[in-house]
Amino acid sequence: MVCTKAITAELTLDVAAMRRVATIDLRFESYNIEMVEVTGGRFWKPYAAGAGTGASSERFAARAPIDLRDGRLRKLAAALAPAFLRVSGTWANSTFFADSDAPPSAPPAGFSGVLTRQQWLDVIDFSHAVDAPIVTSFAISAGARDAAGQWSSEQARQLLSFTRSADGHIAAAEFMNEPDLPAIGGAPDHYDAAAYGRDFAAFRAFMKDTASDVTILGPGTIGTGADARARFAVSAAGVDVVSYHHYGALSARCGGDRTARQALSDEWLARTGRTFAVYKALRDRLAPGKPIWLTETAETACGGNRWAATLADTFRYLDQLGRLAKAGVQVVMHNTLAASDYGLLDERTHLPRPNYWAALLWRRLMGTTVLDAGISGHPGFHVYAHCARDKSDAITLLVINNDRRTQRKLTLAAAAQRYTLASAKPADGTVQLNGSTLALGASDQIPALTGDAVAAGAIVFAPATITFLTIANAGNANCR
Repeated sequence: MVCTKAITAELTLDVAAMRRVATIDLRFESYNIEMVEVTGGRFWKPYAAGAGTGASSERFAARAPIDLRDGRLRKLAAALAPAFLRVSGTWANSTFFADSDAPPSAPPAGFSGVLTRQQWLDVIDFSHAVDAPIVTSFAISAGARDAAGQWSSEQARQLLSFTRSADGHIAAAEFMNEPDLPAIGGAPDHYDAAAYGRDFAAFRAFMKDTASDVTILGPGTIGTGADARARFAVSAAGVDVVSYHHYGALSARCGGDRTARQALSDEWLARTGRTFAVYKALRDRLAPGKPIWLTETAETACGGNRWAATLADTFRYLDQLGRLAKAGVQVVMHNTLAASDYGLLDERTHLPRPNYWAALLWRRLMGTTVLDAGISGHPGFHVYAHCARDKSDAITLLVINNDRRTQRKLTLAAAAQRYTLASAKPADGTVQLNGSTLALGASDQIPALTGDAVAAGAIVFAPATITFLTIANAGNANCR
């Protein structure tokens, strides 16, 4: 039995007085389907399938292309609309688009994968069905270069042209995935910042001439060190939106040393803010005023840890959304929708994991106007506030009690609807909403996700719980 400490000192919120601090994109909460999922290939092997954690263990598993016509997958993705669908990842850097009726049985020289017309048509159809315009990147490997080693736009031209002909919509594009990791990303040997800068300039000129309606994202780097900064510097003037990636650590399958016990710690939750601060400082200096998107993120890199599929990671998932929305980040793309341990959905069954239910609650309750809740610096207790989605004069609070032992208390002057996520153990693969286990119903029906009425006054939050509170008639002028 867990020993629960006494309730800490009471905090009072004045929802009517909360000031507006940011406005986020309507598609703020978005997701990735990796290019290698679309084409089929070797991707991070789930722990349930026997993924190892040692240096000599098998990290990858072969997989068939994802079935983007699967009814359950489409229904659950559509429930998160509107969103962006990013189809990219490390494998995209060396994927050949076969713009022909008869795709090759093996990748041409200089490529490691093949994307067929039909596979991309399935992406386009899925994008339309779930209201998620496409974000992508292009091949930059040896096969996408001329005899002098310069990047050729031909592959990108073919993909863009075919997409238009099929009534697809590419909303935004990065030149390549994670240019600060060139060795594992299919780039030429000795691919430094100067080489990236030359290629990016060619890419930008090509896009402005060929697809001027596509937003150019960049640099899409993963690090915060000298390599990432150098690539930011040579591309900042040419991007429409600053993009970056964030993983707080490597998963165990890649040698990471994170434990489930650390999943709720303030230090762990704060890592996303530290990475953002680096990119914001670079943006302010080199690309002032341009929006910022986080185009790839999850519990840890390399497919996530075992608890990425449990409520233990939902604290990070929702705290990251709340924290970055308050900081003004416009879009956050979770990796992945349905692959490996960090997928919102199980890759085999497409059944929802705890993070999916959290994503759905965010989508239904949190609007695009971000407020300052006026509570900060409370270890183990995080409160975020937005105008409620699709409700005039209403506010939704996201209250995260990531303390495993201590109850917390807030006092509100108005009644609210309460939605509390909890589990018997944070590392449990199931999650309860107000005490009832969340699961799909017959014919994959999504449950109602209704709140419980709570009266004005003191509200108690149990240890290791996440709560949304929607307050009608909040009286805040920002939400009218």
